[in-house]
Amino acid sequence: MASYRIIVSGKVQGVYYRKTIAQKANKLGYKGFVRNLPDGTVEVGALLNESNYDRFLAVLKQGSSYSKVTNLQVTKTNETFYGFKIRY
Repeated sequence: MASYRIIVSGKVQGVYYRKTIAQKANKLGYKGFVRNLPDGTVEVGALLNESNYDRFLAVLKQGSSYSKVTNLQVTKTNETFYGFKIRY
């Protein structure tokens, strides 16, 4: 397992993106968080392994029915997560 920080760009604020990601992540059993950043992007932290990495990125790319994701910037971190939450 590894921790990742993912910056999601596109039309991702004000379109139920955080709520949708949190609901899907909780349903699928992921651990991490999602939050809006001041520059209009969304930050996602997640604990992933090889078997669920691609699936989680697909969830982020899909987003909500109102969002339009244009880019994912992924970096590894050392953060630990418990459950999946929306951070404010």
